[in-house]
Amino acid sequence: MLGSTAFFTANVLLIRALGHVQSVNIWLVSSVRFVAGLAVLLPLYRHEVQLLRVFQQRKLASRGLVGGLGVYGFYLTVVKLGAGRATFINNTYVIFGALLAVWILHERFRSSLAVGSIAALAGLALLTNAFAAGAQTQFYDFIAVVTALGSAYVVVTIRQLHATEHTSTIFAAQCVYGLLICAVPATLHPEPVAALAWIVMIVAGVFAAAGQLAMTRAFRDLPVAEGSLLQMLVPLGIAFGGWMFFDERFTPHELVGAALILAGTTFTAIRR
Repeated sequence: MLGSTAFFTANVLLIRALGHVQSVNIWLVSSVRFVAGLAVLLPLYRHEVQLLRVFQQRKLASRGLVGGLGVYGFYLTVVKLGAGRATFINNTYVIFGALLAVWILHERFRSSLAVGSIAALAGLALLTNAFAAGAQTQFYDFIAVVTALGSAYVVVTIRQLHATEHTSTIFAAQCVYGLLICAVPATLHPEPVAALAWIVMIVAGVFAAAGQLAMTRAFRDLPVAEGSLLQMLVPLGIAFGGWMFFDERFTPHELVGAALILAGTTFTAIRR
């Protein structure tokens, strides 16, 4: 799971770098990500992956559809609410996922997980300036909450699917349905793309595929609450990368937020 956070962080930083190369339609970026995922998946797991099952197995299909719609919901709220507020609200799936796992998977929601989750979410709110002066609740806040609930459903479903499905097939469901959702909007707005932009998108997609495969495999053994909480390290890695590669600076309260994220995730791991 820690490895997946490193891959996801690299993916997001590359997408941010893409903006310095060329402004590309986000639907095209998402489509390239899913195509790269299949390109990584099929050679590595050609004997294990069962593509037909993503259409035959209802839970695999729901995992793919909800995951694909979640991508759209996340980017929509980032545009309408701003990256900070949208990221914070969407990452509340950590709490929703843990509670859903208690109900569906009968996992224990220990006090250490509660403390770690609250600390990490509070840190993320500070780090991303989620509740800056003048912020108001609006319809897209509701969309962000629905997206977070969808993410919670996805991680719980991944845990369930591991009882009968291989990691590669679970990941294939996201790639197939995500591509079906994103490809049509991408083709509606064709645009010339520079060679360097294609390279950045493809490399970013490979990192995303590696991260998704690692995360999916990790949820075979990690409880939902604990695995989701470790994913909170991704925003911290993005903030550090922004400072190192994009000359971004952070205020004292943002540094406090970063420390809270580290403290929350470390506390949970040590307690286990």
